[in-house]
Amino acid sequence: MVRNVTKSELRNISSQATQNRTFAKSMASTYNMTFISHSSKDKDLVMGAIEVIANHGGMPYIDEVDPEMPKHTSEETAELLKKRITDCKRFVLLTSPNSKDSRWVPWELGVADGKKGVNRIAIFAASDYESDDSWSSWEYMGLYPRIVWGKLKGYPNELWMVYTEKTNTAETLESWLRR
Repeated sequence: MVRNVTKSELRNISSQATQNRTFAKSMASTYNMTFISHSSKDKDLVMGAIEVIANHGGMPYIDEVDPEMPKHTSEETAELLKKRITDCKRFVLLTSPNSKDSRWVPWELGVADGKKGVNRIAIFAASDYESDDSWSSWEYMGLYPRIVWGKLKGYPNELWMVYTEKTNTAETLESWLRR
């Protein structure tokens, strides 16, 4: 049985996060990084997602801490985002009800889909409760694997995994981030 993480759980992970987590100041090599797309209204959730990714061997990238990102949205912003999405090894979309109102989240997912294909993209749904799949009302969200919490065959305890509903298969989050 797999389930989504709740917003409350992500906020809790954020509050327990090491305050000194550092992000690479140099974007010279984003290849091993994981681009985390999120609504700017989900700042309280993104730190939890960053912790989950980092604690499983990923190197998270968020545009807010990129020193090369322009302060104001422009064509340069779009070009740099395309470059970062292309250069990062993985793309994770942190979804919440705020994602639907974002102008950038669907655009970033479209760029990632065109550059990475389905297997290097995962949806990380932050729900109000464990079984809430309202995020999936965007039909195309069902195309992508999901980062979920649950039991995985061959492992004694629940863990973070990347689950592909279409094939009913999963792998550990750590394995997905490293391949």
